[in-house]
Amino acid sequence: MGCGVTAFDLDDARRIVRERVFLGNAAAVVKIVEDVDVSTLDPGHVLPNMMPPNTRGVWFPLGYSG
Repeated sequence: MGCGVTAFDLDDARRIVRERVFLGNAAAVVKIVEDVDVSTLDPGHVLPNMMPPNTRGVWFPLGYSG
């Protein structure tokens, strides 16, 4: 499972994921990839199931933006 997040910096990204995806609970982060070119993401799963990545917040998976 992965998350796509747009944030001000790495700490902000971690905070967004913790608050929105894990509802405030700590989660083990296995890997962080910064400055992702979304055109390289899975065209069969990720691209059709993501929000536009130009706004701060979770853009993949769907359902965590609000």
